[in-house]
Amino acid sequence: MEVNPLAVILVYFDSKGDRLLFRYPTHTHQLGEELTLTSNKKKRNPFAVHTDDHDDQTPNISAAKSQGGQLQGFSDDVLSTLFAVKPQLCNQKFELKLNDVRFVSHPTLIPHKEQRPSNAGTSAPSTTSNASSTSPANAVANVAKKQQMLINIVFALHAKASFSIVKCYHELSKRLGVALKFEEQRSGYLTEETSQMARTHDEQQPVERTFELIAERCSLAQALKSIYHDLCTTGLLSTTLNQNLTLSFCLPQKAHQLHKKGSMVDPETIDRCLRSLKPYHGMLLLVDFAELLDCVPPTGARMLLQLVEVYTPLMSLQSMASDADLGIDHVYKLVSHLVYWAKATIIYPLCETNVYVIAPDAPLHTKSHLVEKFSMRFAGMSLFEVISDFSLPTSIGHLTTPLQQPARQGILAQMVLWMLQHHLLMQLHTYVQFMPSDDADEFSDAATAAAQPPGSNYVLGSCGNLTEDDDDPLHGGSMLSMSSQPLPVPHIHRRSIQEDHFSVGDGSLASDNIAVQPSSSHKSNFSMTASLSTDNCDEASIDSMDEQKINELLQIFDDADRAAIRRIPASLNIDDLSLMVKLYQMGYFKSEHHLEEIMYFENLRRSQLLQLLDKFRDVLIIYETEDPAIASMYNNK
Repeated sequence: MEVNPLAVILVYFDSKGDRLLFRYPTHTHQLGEELTLTSNKKKRNPFAVHTDDHDDQTPNISAAKSQGGQLQGFSDDVLSTLFAVKPQLCNQKFELKLNDVRFVSHPTLIPHKEQRPSNAGTSAPSTTSNASSTSPANAVANVAKKQQMLINIVFALHAKASFSIVKCYHELSKRLGVALKFEEQRSGYLTEETSQMARTHDEQQPVERTFELIAERCSLAQALKSIYHDLCTTGLLSTTLNQNLTLSFCLPQKAHQLHKKGSMVDPETIDRCLRSLKPYHGMLLLVDFAELLDCVPPTGARMLLQLVEVYTPLMSLQSMASDADLGIDHVYKLVSHLVYWAKATIIYPLCETNVYVIAPDAPLHTKSHLVEKFSMRFAGMSLFEVISDFSLPTSIGHLTTPLQQPARQGILAQMVLWMLQHHLLMQLHTYVQFMPSDDADEFSDAATAAAQPPGSNYVLGSCGNLTEDDDDPLHGGSMLSMSSQPLPVPHIHRRSIQEDHFSVGDGSLASDNIAVQPSSSHKSNFSMTASLSTDNCDEASIDSMDEQKINELLQIFDDADRAAIRRIPASLNIDDLSLMVKLYQMGYFKSEHHLEEIMYFENLRRSQLLQLLDKFRDVLIIYETEDPAIASMYNNK
């Protein structure tokens, strides 16, 4: 509730004085006559200095939120006096906190549009008479003063509203002031509207009835009323002033709650996420295509249509930019705008290797409205039955088989996208950390090989624990044989896997979906002899040049790390060691870059990267977690 405004107030000030012309809601249970200044109730010495009378002179608004979130406790005279500020305070942020209400605005000085010749004739005598009684300098100052007016659109908020919310309302007040200034200079719109409001006030109607009549007669009052309702319902507004100028604004703290209730997404959080955008990221729309044009100005509608025509959650931003014939920077701006307006979210392009798990704050109680909504979208399917497959981190490829019909795979992809749109699932990425064993650790390859019983292997899980695993002809002893990996596929020759072309983030469901078959070194039970024979790295065959090259590559490590790497059989392979050292030097093994990012920037296939991690599993550990840049938008309460 602290996001919603309590009221919107329009205060006007010119040479004739200040006046509160309009406020909404009109029925605010005014207590002004009873709770205004108490100085009228007791006589005071005019020569006394009063230091402790602030509480007595401040209207009581402690019940401002008890009447349906409406403002109460102020008379119109008090409000007009508060917000008819001096010119020195104009064109900058104005903020005032009284008890549990915070007022924020951007007072704007607006020059009057030049009067027509008929009006100029009537005003000339008064100007001449004033000039005869005052100095020429004062006359010029008075004319300049009469030619400008102050307009102040004030939003009353809860006092506990965050700085981010206050900043957004100040920006909205500033934009309204700029828009009214433009329309005043173009057609004198503000002068006409304020004159109509003032004439309505002069009819001596009851206060609530006066504001109702103003809302019926004046388009500016109707616009302010529409703005108030849009802020309280969706946080998205698109208001046209004077049937000419369209003002679009988004209150992200409110707009993002439409897709996830209870979340509090600040603009600063969105900016951090958008600064992390990479070409390999993808976009997932949260609304229908028809709702997208409401959030972009006419100048950007054409580019948005180009992007929407090629949009698919299976493609990366770079691929969509290429297909739409747009620059990647333009795509970034369009996607950022849609994300800010809660029209889209950032994902990694959907493919079979993506690993998902149920979001910890997913609304999956029995009375959730999403249960019925899911059944209406996918007839005959149960949300609880489908999402139970993701109780543990699971890849899409794990839930499909080569013998499954393509239609079934397409339905599964649609259900995953639906659950992502409603924030029921979150994606987990694999991160790598370089962590060689300690010198004091008695663990050694020979000792482990001797201590292990025949036919048993040890697998390093996602938590970094060594767990005994049965002998698996495909995944035995592999660090990458985790539950989140795709199911084993029929035996494929190793060469065919290496020669297969995988596209990074191209969105194809058929890409990157083959479980990489570990090399035979995985079954060696840490046996140095078996590993060397498998990789054709017999120590006797290592010539002096290769040995020198290996020593040069290992110079970047200290003695302990160098010794740990030399114990790994794959370190005798120049190509494997060079790739590992290159990725280490680039900083990819510091738990800051997931596999998809490494694949994109280093132009590697998933099979190449997974094989490398498996070969150097003694010094590289992996774990799965969500992308912090994307997850930060949906973990705020």
